[in-house]
Amino acid sequence: MHVPATHWTASRQGRRLMPLRGVVIGCAVLIATQLAAAPVNAAPASESAIAVLDFELYDLTLAPGLAAEQERTESIGPMLRQILGTQYGFQLVTIESETQKTADKGTGYLFEHHDVAAELGREAASDWVIVGRVHKASFLFVYFKALVIDTKTERPIADLVVEVKGTQKRLTEKGVESLAAQIAAAINEA
Repeated sequence: MHVPATHWTASRQGRRLMPLRGVVIGCAVLIATQLAAAPVNAAPASESAIAVLDFELYDLTLAPGLAAEQERTESIGPMLRQILGTQYGFQLVTIESETQKTADKGTGYLFEHHDVAAELGREAASDWVIVGRVHKASFLFVYFKALVIDTKTERPIADLVVEVKGTQKRLTEKGVESLAAQIAAAINEA
């Protein structure tokens, strides 16, 4: 008699067959127990002050600088600030766009010069500064990249990346939510 492997699995002794459903249920219970013990949306240990710089677009496609992509890039910073403030309890520190533009010498400058980004954060009385970039290598997907920089040490504590497939507003929101969760986790672990 042939028993399909999708329904049954052999026990360790190989003498009797156990329903695969029991194995799946056991794994599900184990996973649920682990998830119940893990904190969800844990707030930062302290009310850290955080500055989120405006994101820049790094477009490597054959038609760079499309208006829709510029608009999406401009929406990420405010969205990230709002999520970090309301969901994770960070004190938001504002760095004016003009101040950022003055310090930024070109595309990728603040992303590569952590000391300059940290100085911007320090001058605004921030503990952390987030330098972000939308890295677009294809029309099919983009990467939301963020460096979490400690303003005291001038060093990044995390280099975070979220891949977003598609241009719909809801996908952008989900990507920013994921990035915010990673930022909060990185700061909590620091």
